[in-house]
Amino acid sequence: MELPTELPLAFEVVSIAVLVAILAVDLLLVIRRPHVPHIRELGLWVAFYVGLALVFAVLMYFVGGPEHAGQFVAGWLTEYALSVDNLFVFLVIMSRFSVPAKLQQEVLMIGIVIALVLRGIFILLGAQLIENFSWVFYLFGAFLLVTAFRQAFTSEESLDEQNTEESRNNVVVRFIMKRVPTTTEFHGSKIRTTVDGRRVFTPMLIVFLAIGSTDLLFALDSIPAIFGITTSAFIVFTANIFALMGLRQLYFLLGGLLDRLVYLHYGIAAILAFIGIKLVLQAMRDNQLGFINGGEPIEWVPEIGTVASLGVIVGAVAIATIASLIKSGRDERAVAADRDS
Repeated sequence: MELPTELPLAFEVVSIAVLVAILAVDLLLVIRRPHVPHIRELGLWVAFYVGLALVFAVLMYFVGGPEHAGQFVAGWLTEYALSVDNLFVFLVIMSRFSVPAKLQQEVLMIGIVIALVLRGIFILLGAQLIENFSWVFYLFGAFLLVTAFRQAFTSEESLDEQNTEESRNNVVVRFIMKRVPTTTEFHGSKIRTTVDGRRVFTPMLIVFLAIGSTDLLFALDSIPAIFGITTSAFIVFTANIFALMGLRQLYFLLGGLLDRLVYLHYGIAAILAFIGIKLVLQAMRDNQLGFINGGEPIEWVPEIGTVASLGVIVGAVAIATIASLIKSGRDERAVAADRDS
């Protein structure tokens, strides 16, 4: 998993600056023109962000080599796949707080910015842990294997109910709602307004915090997963940026299709289980625990390369998506046949 060379600091700084600028422009456009996006607009934005990620991978290939580029692509695809769960939670939050349709883009965008800040802190902490305590891979790997088991052997309905319950029991949201005076109605995109001569917050504040902090809960499995692909905090963070940047458009574009991806949780389970095993193998190769092999690294343990990881990730998502669409198509035809008979 170690990279042969380090990426130039100038490349990392410029990359982060450009990505932050793109996010700022996107946020400004959403705030200045709140509306319900059309399919064509959504498709263009998704294509833009996907194309931007691929261009970034090509740049990384020439600047840092194929290993860096491969790890970025694998990490980006992993985060993208695992972030699909976030879309369902976003739908729950929007419905729970009755967010007006034309304000949902702004809510999602600011929520995603908050999520990126929180994830950035989480990634830095994770990178420090890995650098100083290599045995943490044992914990990350075990956690991902347990999560994969839960994904694979829990019904989709039960997973949806658990996700809904997690969003409702968000500690940050409950604390704010109890301690901060808020209105029950939205006042456009305002976060704070005056009601009966008293300054109070609007539900926009609660929804922003709900999306940002709930996303962090779901990052508890995606961040350890991508650390199973690369130990570079820069690659981990940029992969997260690119994955989250396209979520706003996917929220509107795939909202009606989420129910059709009935087997996607199996694909996600396969990815988590694969990376969990990879992390455990990595921990064994770097072993420092005295009660395992006398505290010495286990040299015969095989190493799973980036190309193999990329193949498993793409294959799992593709198979799960195709199988889901085939089943949904059959179910729709069966319903139509019963209706016609």
